[in-house]
This record gives sequence, structure tokens and C-alpha cells, in this order.
Amino acid sequence: MLLLTAFGAVYLLWGSTYLAIKYAVATMPPLLLAGSRFLLAGSILALAGRASADYETPTPAQWKTSFIVGGLLLLGGNGMVVLAERTLPSSLAALLIATEPFWIVILGWLWLRGERPGWQVTLGLLLGFAGVYLLVGEQLTAGTSRAQLLGVGLVLLAAFSWAAGSIYGLRAPVPRSAVLASGMQMLAGGALLLLLGTGTGEWRGLRPASFGLAAWLGWGYLVVFGSLVAFTAYSWLLKHAPPARVATYAYVNPVVAVLLGWAMLHEKLTGQMLAGAAVIVGSVVLITAQQKSRFK
Repeated sequence: MLLLTAFGAVYLLWGSTYLAIKYAVATMPPLLLAGSRFLLAGSILALAGRASADYETPTPAQWKTSFIVGGLLLLGGNGMVVLAERTLPSSLAALLIATEPFWIVILGWLWLRGERPGWQVTLGLLLGFAGVYLLVGEQLTAGTSRAQLLGVGLVLLAAFSWAAGSIYGLRAPVPRSAVLASGMQMLAGGALLLLLGTGTGEWRGLRPASFGLAAWLGWGYLVVFGSLVAFTAYSWLLKHAPPARVATYAYVNPVVAVLLGWAMLHEKLTGQMLAGAAVIVGSVVLITAQQKSRFK
């Protein structure tokens, strides 16, 4: 039951965070938005982890893991998605993030020295990148602005960074408490995001009173459901389920994000985008089916 609950949180709640980011980033500076979100959530989780029965004083090696994983997952992964959603529809960002399982499989093979990808995985990779082209092909041929094309590139880099952080965290030293480990990673990632936001001048002219109710509600949703609940569930799953199976949240997240973006923000969905989404999801199923079968 705990395993199913954790998968449900990662599947559904993370799918809805793309909409929350879109509302929040409309008026909030992106890096400060993401950094403050993780810093607050990380503080809450760290305090909860400290009060847990299996608390242990974090070691320097565990803090090193927190900064590396937090940097890859939150600064590189989430930070680039938040930056991209200033110009990209939330549904397109979620669909592009569906490429993350490709990198999970490739890095698992190269980094963890897992099984060499066979023809099925290779075909899935080729289909996946074809699906990405279908998703962004219309934009490339329609004179899309440079900012939107940069957003596409940022999301694809975010998918790679998230996969790298997930793979690195599998064998790196972390506290026994999943809550404490998540809190430490959020504190580290949030601090890095705030530092970058400070370096890029996001504090200049900051007026929180002008953000608006929708942005604050989006930020609060990201703190509670995106960070406290779903990220903790994801960290726990990485230690209790095969990484290829955990990566299957990419099947569901885009569907949730596309439906919410269409219903709440009236985001456009074309036939070519839907075809690209179907190809990507199909390729991810093809890639992970072989890995999942070994753990049944």
C-alpha cells in the first residue's frame, strides 16, 4: 500500500505542478520562486526528520550527496523547467520532460554498468527523439521566437539533469530517514537556486505585493504537494523500487499536465503535438518494458 501511495503521489501530483508553475511564474521571478519553495519545504522536512526515531547526525559525505543531488534535480532539473515555462505552455514542458526515462536507461547502462541496451531499447530511443521532433516541429517551422526555442532546449537539459541526479543518488551515501534525506536535498537545491537568482539580479525591484493571488496559490501548491509530498515519495521510491519502474511516472505526468493546461489555461493542442506525445509515451514503454520485466 505504501508503494502504491508513493507512485500515486509521483504520478498525479507532479503532473499538476506544471500548471502551478505556470500560474506562479507569470508574476514571480523564476529562480527565487523555485529556491524559496524548496528552502521552505526542505526546512520542514529536515525538522521532521530530526524528530524521527531513525534520526542520525548528517555526515559531510551525506551533505555532499545532498548538494550534488539537489543541484542536479532541483537547480538543473526544476530550475530549468521553471525558466522555460516563462515562454512555453505547461503542457509542452511536461511532454518534453517525458524524455527523462531515455536518459535514465542510458546513464544506468554507462554509469552503473548495467545491461547494454538491446534492439528494443535502441528502437525506443530513436522513436522517442522522433516524438520530440514532432512535438516541436511545428514551432520550428512556424517562426517561433528564440525565447521559445531556448525554452525547449532548457526542458530537454532539465530532463537529462534530473536523470543524472536520480542515478547518482542511487549509490551515494544518504541518511537512513527518507524524510531527512529529502529535506537535506531540498535545502541544498533551494540554496543553490537562491544564489543563482541573486546572481542574476532577481531581487532588484522585487514587489511581493504585486504577485497576485493565483501566483501565491501556485507557490503554496508547489511547496505542499510538489515538494513535501511528491518529492519525498520520489526519493523514497528510488530506494525501494527499480529506477526504470520509478521513471514510468513520465507516462502519466504529461497526460495530467496536458489535460489541466487545456482545461485551465486553454493551451493549444494540435494533432501533431498529440502524435508526438503518443510516440514519446510509446517509446518510453518500449524502453522500460524489458527492464521492468526483470523485477517482477
